[in-house]
Amino acid sequence: MGFPVQLAVLNPGGRDREQSFAQGAGAPDDGAPHPPVNYHAYAACTCGAFYRDAACIPLSQREVLLVLRRDLKACLKALRQLKGEGRRVAVSLKESGLHQVAKLLGDAENIGFFREICGLADGCLASTPDLVGIYQSAGGKQARFIPTPYPIDSEKWNFALPLGERGGIFLGTREWDTPSRNHAAALLLAAGLGAPVTVVNEDGRAGRKRIDAVGLASARIIEGRLPYPDYLRLVARHRIVLQLDRSAVPGQVAGDALLCGVPCVGGDGAVERIAFPNTCGLGRGAEEIREIASVLLRDDEACAAAIKSAREMGMERLSFGAVSAELAGYFTGL
Repeated sequence: MGFPVQLAVLNPGGRDREQSFAQGAGAPDDGAPHPPVNYHAYAACTCGAFYRDAACIPLSQREVLLVLRRDLKACLKALRQLKGEGRRVAVSLKESGLHQVAKLLGDAENIGFFREICGLADGCLASTPDLVGIYQSAGGKQARFIPTPYPIDSEKWNFALPLGERGGIFLGTREWDTPSRNHAAALLLAAGLGAPVTVVNEDGRAGRKRIDAVGLASARIIEGRLPYPDYLRLVARHRIVLQLDRSAVPGQVAGDALLCGVPCVGGDGAVERIAFPNTCGLGRGAEEIREIASVLLRDDEACAAAIKSAREMGMERLSFGAVSAELAGYFTGL
């Protein structure tokens, strides 16, 4: 396709197997091992590839994004190998919510590895704006925020339904045991809005008991995870996506909502801030978020305006075309 940079994304020793994105995002139901979202999306938007072993990356792929996972010692070893081969290497923390970074760097040995990695890498790519300063403080060069992209510029990935075919609230979060997700608080807020609620339960009977305790005994409960395309089709049938997440994550809840053309209310992730600045949770309390949700649930004009605004902002900053151009400029400047 003539991309100036066909990015190799390396997650050394990770569970996701090697995957080529020579056709970009592909199609939702093409049976690909991993959808073109999160760190796979950096590869997909440039028609690059995703790897778990540095030795498998062709020498022709000179630009590499090294994903830093929990085993930072293995990441440092991979970085040294890549640098020894003369490649341009940027690094990026895989688990990039602030609570996840704090946990990773709570270990003295990890702090040392992280500082050494940041000093050796050609650049530090931050999937959230909150991490730029952390990379810089650890000695990182060329620290820059580039959001994880979504294939909203591909009609194949447009899951949006007419407004008249949507109804109710989809709860975007599902983690009870991560305090900054504020999952219970989001459920309580949803229960008071007087609209049907759909929630994903990954905690079996214990999760159902918690949902019942919140007062959502009549909620539609989806047990376990769905295949990604089926999950998006489910989200698309709702009027809004609601969350109260304060984790400063890259923002897949909002990215999924963007693919579905559904307004995302609450949350302070990177995608939320870019695509949904008027409805996200950054700087807003629960009462203001409740009022925003209430308006979008009952006012067709306001809901349509929110959908249109998110689409426009997403195309400008989060689409595959926009982010691939940003990545090309970044890596060629390292």
